[in-house]
Amino acid sequence: MQLIYWLLCAILVIGDQGLKYYVTSNIAPMSVHEFIPGILSITHITNTGAAWSMLEGKMMFFYLITIIAVVVLVYLFIKAAKTEYMYRFALIFLLAGTIGNAIDRFTRHFVVDMFNLDFMNFPIFNLADTYITIGVILIIVSLFVQLAGEKNNK
Repeated sequence: MQLIYWLLCAILVIGDQGLKYYVTSNIAPMSVHEFIPGILSITHITNTGAAWSMLEGKMMFFYLITIIAVVVLVYLFIKAAKTEYMYRFALIFLLAGTIGNAIDRFTRHFVVDMFNLDFMNFPIFNLADTYITIGVILIIVSLFVQLAGEKNNK
């Protein structure tokens, strides 16, 4: 069963890197390609910071934080009870997103972003960012489920 989680992590990272490869190979930087009119376009940009370009250019900081995050996420996954499925999936999504963006930072010295929400002012993001968001949502849901279970057991 443990193998399924690691396979999922690998598939997610490969998907992220495959999409980034496609975008960098086929879409000129800063060009916009409408994908779902009025909702989503693909815009090839590079980002040396975090969301909203925070801490732009602070690559040593990102290298250090990334290494710490990967170690902590792997540790938490290994220590998690085998019955905590949602929590373990959350950690795998967080890990895959962290690794996907880490590959960019360590090999390119920037992160490739491409998804642009046309209907709102939101930073352009990538698939790894989506994985991190899914991981955070799953952790919140798993905490609510755990708290509800503890409340029912009292």
